[in-house]
Amino acid sequence: MSDLPDTDFTQRFIFDERDVRGELVCLESSYARVLEKHPYPQPVAQLLGELMAAAALLVGTLKFDGLLILQARSDGPVPLLMVECSSEREIRGIARYDGDALSADAGLRELMPNGVLALTIDPRQGQRYQGIVELDGADLAESFTNYFVMSEQLGTRFWLSADGGRARGMLLQQLPVDRQPDADERAESWAHVSTLAGTLSREEQLDLDNETLLHRLYHEDAVRLFDIQPLQFRCSCSRERSGSALVSLGLDDARELVAEHGGRIEIDCQFCNERYRFDAADVEQLFAGGGVDAPSETRH
Repeated sequence: MSDLPDTDFTQRFIFDERDVRGELVCLESSYARVLEKHPYPQPVAQLLGELMAAAALLVGTLKFDGLLILQARSDGPVPLLMVECSSEREIRGIARYDGDALSADAGLRELMPNGVLALTIDPRQGQRYQGIVELDGADLAESFTNYFVMSEQLGTRFWLSADGGRARGMLLQQLPVDRQPDADERAESWAHVSTLAGTLSREEQLDLDNETLLHRLYHEDAVRLFDIQPLQFRCSCSRERSGSALVSLGLDDARELVAEHGGRIEIDCQFCNERYRFDAADVEQLFAGGGVDAPSETRH
């Protein structure tokens, strides 16, 4: 376990005189822990950090009890990016890539051509929701913005940056009519805050603290910044869940699997590299309802 400090949080802000709210995210510790598990090349680490920032922003704006899953898939050098963030604000992520086809200066369209972006909300109770759109933006931020345009929800825009050490993001979202009932005034207000946000450089987004960043953009507006809401890296894998997967195979198939692998089955977590090992005695104990106690091992 790393002793990196807990530097990860989202922070909401609101415009007192406009029907617009926003969310900011800073990820360092959880981002570093994901990269500790998998030392991705810089272009992949950057994309995954941006996707983690997007997931954290969305969890900060949604009211649900369960799991938010973001997946970007393509037939290019990066066929998969995947981030999960729970309503308890625990986040993990993974990527797949073809190292031979990577270019250090390639953008999203070169790394993930013909891609799709899937957003899934998996509540503990109630119906699962999934929305899928083409990954058609110049970058992930534009792709998420397009997602919300296609879903015909309230206006929402994203700005995402990551450099392998930090992942930052900002979201702006229109609110239902309240302070600005006039349609033209609402449209002008949305254009105003969006245009100013568009002047933010990548370096500023990565380097500035939230108070300074908002002052840099909106010093002429009345903006309220709320308390931070912490996030942390945590993988949801466990020996119990791996054992349950074996039980789902049925006793005969589990026994056969153990025999085929020389008397021991190894189940790996792709997210955190934990390895759970089960021998023939463990399998018999599982199906007898006793569970298993043997420790997992971490791959290096």
